[in-house]
Amino acid sequence: MLGRKSKSLAADKSDKIGRVLVFIYLALFFCFLVLPLFALMSKSMQNADGIFIGLENFVVYLKDPTLFKSFFHSLFVAFVSTVIVVFLGFLYAFALQCTCIPFKGFFRVVSLIPLLSPSILAAIALVYWFGNQGVFKELLLGNSIYGPIGIIMASVYWTFPHALMILSTSLSLSDARLYEASDALKASKLRTFFTVTLPGAKYGIISTTFVVFILVFTDFGVPKVIGGNYNVLATDIYREVVGMQNFQMGAVISIVLLIPALLAFALDQFFRKRQASQLTSRAVVYVPKPHKVRDNLLLCYCLFITALVLLMLGMAQFGALVKFWPYNLSLTLKHYNFEVAGLGWDSFYNSIRMSLWAAFFGTVIIFIGSYLIEKMRSDKSLRDVLQMIALMPMAIPGIVLGLAYIFFFNMKDNPLNFIYATMIILVINTIVHFYTVSHLSAITAIKKLDSEFESVSLSLKVPIYKMFFRVTLPVCLPTVFDIFIYLFCNAMTTVSGVIFLYSYDTTLASVSSIHLDEQGDVAGAAAMAMLIVYISFLVRGIHTIISTFLMKRTQAWRNI
Repeated sequence: MLGRKSKSLAADKSDKIGRVLVFIYLALFFCFLVLPLFALMSKSMQNADGIFIGLENFVVYLKDPTLFKSFFHSLFVAFVSTVIVVFLGFLYAFALQCTCIPFKGFFRVVSLIPLLSPSILAAIALVYWFGNQGVFKELLLGNSIYGPIGIIMASVYWTFPHALMILSTSLSLSDARLYEASDALKASKLRTFFTVTLPGAKYGIISTTFVVFILVFTDFGVPKVIGGNYNVLATDIYREVVGMQNFQMGAVISIVLLIPALLAFALDQFFRKRQASQLTSRAVVYVPKPHKVRDNLLLCYCLFITALVLLMLGMAQFGALVKFWPYNLSLTLKHYNFEVAGLGWDSFYNSIRMSLWAAFFGTVIIFIGSYLIEKMRSDKSLRDVLQMIALMPMAIPGIVLGLAYIFFFNMKDNPLNFIYATMIILVINTIVHFYTVSHLSAITAIKKLDSEFESVSLSLKVPIYKMFFRVTLPVCLPTVFDIFIYLFCNAMTTVSGVIFLYSYDTTLASVSSIHLDEQGDVAGAAAMAMLIVYISFLVRGIHTIISTFLMKRTQAWRNI
């Protein structure tokens, strides 16, 4: 009887601590997500004097053919890029998961390299390949790379690995029993592909479509560098806010950009739930069988894609080393001196500091928040609200979130005004911007732990925090490391989320690359972009070494 009472007291204490933490997380989300978005919406309904005018700004926007045209430009490049990426990504994922081609590990690693580079690197490389002084400018048959062609080509490059990861996961879940049934019925390989492989991956394809569409539709870096006079919504926001100081119209365009992104996100979540409900415990992992013609064709295809990725990366690096393109092709390191004040090595070091802070604090905050949502025993309604808000950042474009932060944190009567134009606001913005993917990863890992761990802990009168550090954290350590490196790499490469928030002392490498290109120093922009690639690759390598070492020490139980 006494043991039950002690367990009940321990459980009550644990629930109280959990409830307090949930309220703290809700308050943080309210301050750093909900209120900034509300400030953005309020600004869109005000005039230049701050007086409420309702939807008049939206009417002005709809009547301006130049501004409204950008909406269809964004839709067009996003739609075309999505179709191309899904097609190319599916073939590549099929080659990796459903064939017997050699060097799969090499192909997988190379295909993910664009994740370590800012989106603007692809645009810069395309300028060297197909620009006015490009190597193969004749291949465009008189068309300019500065416009929709360049935006689509660069968008395909940097979104390809995002599509590949989703499609590879989808195809890896193929049920071998269906292929065995197809063989028994003597169906042709082509018929098996259309009746088994494609339907089995349909939800992955749908999810990839929405993810890529959102990424391209809301991207700022690529159209800023290579878009020329072909305006899209993201560049319109930047022009209205930075160029014309028209914050109200910038807020209006942000709302216009946000609505399709929210719709695509909602549809993606709907189809993800349907996919999860179709998984069964009886599924058998599919192991592909050799097929000479198919394997050779797809091997050639993978070699082709790999060559394109390396050529884009190689051209960006070559452009950063050439003295004066295209007249003096001798090599030099002078472009790494970054002669433009405020856009050089200080920006690079700022990016490293910001990325490390964002990765460290973001990992701690996200993992603890995920643990509260998944393992807290009481207040289900509170946990559901927290879970719903935790998913919101995925649907909010970075440039919209950044502009919302300007309107909210720059208000004089805001007690949090002191973080404006500091490194702190950049770290917070980055964590919020990339919160959702890391949160979902943590939730997935924590769900694998039986809830009985907490019950046993309470029965033995072991404080819940000790159980967290001795059991939960060690078991989920691989996911913790993945969250850290995900946040670091995205913090290094992000452009749209921070383009409005930096100050002279907190300029970041990705932003510097944009401004160097604006000032005509394309080689300097390429050099800065390549520095981002190298530091991301280095940290990724260090992460792999450390995590492998720690996994052997903390995950030995998996081999028992």
